[in-house]
Amino acid sequence: MMEESKLTHFQRRYLMDCVKRGDALPLQCHPTSSKEPVPAAPAFSPPVCQLSRLSAKPHLRPARVCQAGDAYTREKFKPQARRDLEKEKQRLQNILATGKDVVEHKVKQMLVQTKEEEIPQLDRFEELMNEVQERREFLAEMEALGQGKKYRRIVLTEISQKMREMEITDKKRSEEMREIMTKDFPGGNKSDPHD
Repeated sequence: MMEESKLTHFQRRYLMDCVKRGDALPLQCHPTSSKEPVPAAPAFSPPVCQLSRLSAKPHLRPARVCQAGDAYTREKFKPQARRDLEKEKQRLQNILATGKDVVEHKVKQMLVQTKEEEIPQLDRFEELMNEVQERREFLAEMEALGQGKKYRRIVLTEISQKMREMEITDKKRSEEMREIMTKDFPGGNKSDPHD
């Protein structure tokens, strides 16, 4: 390692002497002489800098120096509510009384109910209308691309099938509505031409 770091012979000898004595290695090793260069003294030298300088030998700091720092000051505890204590009490009471966590079951049931409500049930009549509209748009696109003859017969056949299914659905609806109306009014509907 010494050869790789390109130390001078003096620096190598100085480091080996430190190792033989068991001293800590110096932070700086001056290249040419055993004398450390004297730094130019500034106009003021704060005592803090002198205390922070590391010595070559490890030593223990006195207790007053340790206590003078911030090592023994504690941060003030600031309590914060992280959960609703009333809900926790109620949950614990439910567990002790029934052996089950009732609140969780209610939450799960509510989630299942909301998921079922979120999915709107499309009426079959509306679905058929959407399908007819899609087929009309498709046929218009194909005619714009010059492929109208190829798809016209197929698409018109599908549209007529959907229209027929819509008529059947509409008849069923009207019959159901007629039955509901006759149940609500037992005297029957006087304006009905079928009577």
